[in-house]
Amino acid sequence: MTDWERQNEARLEKEAAEQMPVPPGYPRETTLIAFEVRGQSSFRYYIDGASLSVQPKGIVRYVLLVRSPSGVDNVTYEAIRCPTAEYRVYALGRNDGTWGGRAGTWSPIAESRLLHHRVLQRDYFCPQSNAIADADEGRRALRQGGNPRATGFSGDDILRVPAR
Repeated sequence: MTDWERQNEARLEKEAAEQMPVPPGYPRETTLIAFEVRGQSSFRYYIDGASLSVQPKGIVRYVLLVRSPSGVDNVTYEAIRCPTAEYRVYALGRNDGTWGGRAGTWSPIAESRLLHHRVLQRDYFCPQSNAIADADEGRRALRQGGNPRATGFSGDDILRVPAR
């Protein structure tokens, strides 16, 4: 057992006791929705729109596909917990279209070296640290290039002060 595991033993036990979600079907090209990660122009990023779901406690689950310039796909089943700004990888996609690997622990997005977690959290799935209402809102945000609530209040939210 590492020092980190000893220091976080209670957290690890709690996460191990959590019911792990069954991975959804493997993504198909027809359900992929592209999104941009600035500074990562050589890679293409996609969310499988069919896999997107919103769970209690502000957790958004999705299948992510990252395509390299040479056409190699990296597929993961992940989640973002909006209130705490954490992410978790549940499963890794295999070349034969199945899932494998062991679920990771919840990790702070701020400490992730992978920029896509920050982009998905801030611009699409957790506007102003609140989870999207449902999968349709997430798909709309992806197709529109961002969630309108991510940049502040929409025009509908502006308080109108009556004229005196």
